[in-house]
This record gives sequence, structure tokens and C-alpha cells, in this order.
Amino acid sequence: MFRWTLFVVATFASTGCFNSLLLTPTNSSGPVEETVITDPEHWYCRDKVAIIDVEGLIMNARSSGMFGSGDNPLSLFRERLDAAADDKHVKAVVLRINSPGGAVTASDIMYQEVLSFRRDTHKPVVACMMDVAASGAYYLAMGCDKVYAHPTTVTGSIGVIMSLYNASGLFAKIGVSSDPIKSGPNKDIGNPGRPMTPEEHAILQGLVDSFYGQFVHVVAEGRRMPEDHVRTLADGRVYSGTDAQKLGLVDVVGYLPDAIQAAMDMACIKDAEIVAYDRCEGYRGSIYAAMPKIPSQINVKLDLPGLSNPSGAAFMYVWEPGVAH
Repeated sequence: MFRWTLFVVATFASTGCFNSLLLTPTNSSGPVEETVITDPEHWYCRDKVAIIDVEGLIMNARSSGMFGSGDNPLSLFRERLDAAADDKHVKAVVLRINSPGGAVTASDIMYQEVLSFRRDTHKPVVACMMDVAASGAYYLAMGCDKVYAHPTTVTGSIGVIMSLYNASGLFAKIGVSSDPIKSGPNKDIGNPGRPMTPEEHAILQGLVDSFYGQFVHVVAEGRRMPEDHVRTLADGRVYSGTDAQKLGLVDVVGYLPDAIQAAMDMACIKDAEIVAYDRCEGYRGSIYAAMPKIPSQINVKLDLPGLSNPSGAAFMYVWEPGVAH
């Protein structure tokens, strides 16, 4: 198996399009467990603030094998929220977001989960945007009580995209044609083996417009803005955290400790233990540290352009620069 892995890596490298190789030890079995990141200043303090990470593509699918980390981001997010909800000592939550967004439905589900968490527990939730919190990740942040962004955060990208390709010219050159047997004229909509018809384009554009309208509505509610004003900002462009704050898309430009302090203030607590939830016990040196994984299997992840959505065409709230759409 190892020889086969080396052969695959060498093959990609020889093509000149090899982007990166990441060996990621993973352990995706077992429930999430609490990890203490920092202790409270006072030994008798039992209050907690939970940091919940949202990183990578937002998908409702478990990525496994060579091209994935072995966990379902949506499932893991719900598990962590449940852990914070069930612990009476957790008084507030900080969502630490570092994601370009993802699938339309998964983004909306995670947004609804945050709303339900706030409604059912009455615990404040503060979003803290890290390097990237764009598109579906920004959508998710709209479910929080307050949104923090670093000055250098890339956010925004309010919009919807469905990446489709017309390879009919290439097929003609190599002598391949598409001849599907279908029950209706639109059953193979998006078939890369032929040009899209105007009717098919209108069908897909209608869906994109509908999902876009939903995104605009979520932002308008979250930022308390008129939808018409949101549309002037929601042309798909990205903004720095500083610009987003000036435009009213985030509340505060600050840093993770500021977001944690804001969560404590909203929960009316003076001191707190900072905790996180992970699959296994381990050490985090600071609030910025990622969780080291205990090796249970070795996944080879090839981060190649165009392979971020291996499941095929999908409607996405995602910002994916450098990939032709």
C-alpha cells in the first residue's frame, strides 16, 4: 500500500500540476471530549467558555480515504454544540471560523443549529473570523450574537455558485460523444458532453437566484439591514475584516481574546475556564493551537485545484479562488 501511495504521489508530481502532499494522522472514532485550553484566574471558578472550531469546507459528508480527514464537518459541529449545551458550567460559546464556505444546505443547517442553540440554552455565541470566513462561513456567522473579524480576515463573498464545464470540444477531438438514455429533456442537465440549452440555463439560474435570495435574507436579518442594501454589497466580492466592519458586515475588528472577553461580558461572568471539544484527549498550548491527532490511520490528502468537491456538481456558498468556474 505504501509503495502504491508513493507511485500515485510521483505520478502527480511528474505532471507538473502537483500542489501539495499532506500526511494527516486522524482519529475520528469516539465521542468528543472536553480539552482544557486555559485555566481560570481563580481556582474556585467553575464557569467555562467553549471554543468551537469551524474549519475547511462546510459539507454534510464524511471525507475519508486518500482525499479526506475522515470526519463529517456538520456532524462534528453538532456534537460540539451539544456538548456545550449539556454542560451547565459553559456560559458562552466562541465560534472560531476559518473556512471558505461550502455546500448551500450544510451551511444553512449549521446556521440553524446556532440559532437553535441560542434559543434553547440562552447562552451567547460570538463568531471570531480567522484567516477566511467567506460565503457559507459568513452565512453561518450571521446566526451569532456578535461577529468579530481580524483586520486581515477575508470575508464576504455573499453569493452562490454552481461549477459546470462544457467539454464537448475536447470530446469531439478525442472521438467521444455523450448519448444518454433519459426520461425527460432536462434529466441530464449539466451534461459536460454537450452545450447547455437556454432552457437548462434558465432552470439552474432560477435555483441559484433562489438560494442567493435566501443568503441575502439571512444577512439582512443578521446585520439588521434592508435587503436592498445587502444586495449592493453581495455581488460575490470579498472584503477585509476592516472594510467589512466599515460596511456593517461585522460588528468589531479585533482578535480572538477580544471575542472571548466579549462572550464572557455577554454571559455576565468575570472569569472562566476556556475549553474545546475534540475526539480524544490531548494538549493545546494556547487558544490558537490546533488539536494534535492520535494516529489511527494515515490519510494522504492531495490538495489539487478542482478537486475540492469530488462528489460532483453542487450548489455552493463558497469562495474558491484560483479554480476556474
